[in-house]
Amino acid sequence: MDLLIAARHAKGLTQATLAARLGKPQSYVAKYENGERRLDVIEFLDITDAIGVDGRVLLDGLTETPP
Repeated sequence: MDLLIAARHAKGLTQATLAARLGKPQSYVAKYENGERRLDVIEFLDITDAIGVDGRVLLDGLTETPP
């Protein structure tokens, strides 16, 4: 979830703003960001769309090996 949090921060969005874009309560965002809730692929894509980033780019970041 670190990638989603970083993407949200990079776009200057609060959890509440993102939740409003998703039509969900703020607790929805807080729970997946805190690891209390898992996301399925459709939810992940909805979230990246609401943030304004390409979900494929974020997924590619998961497979990159840190230096």
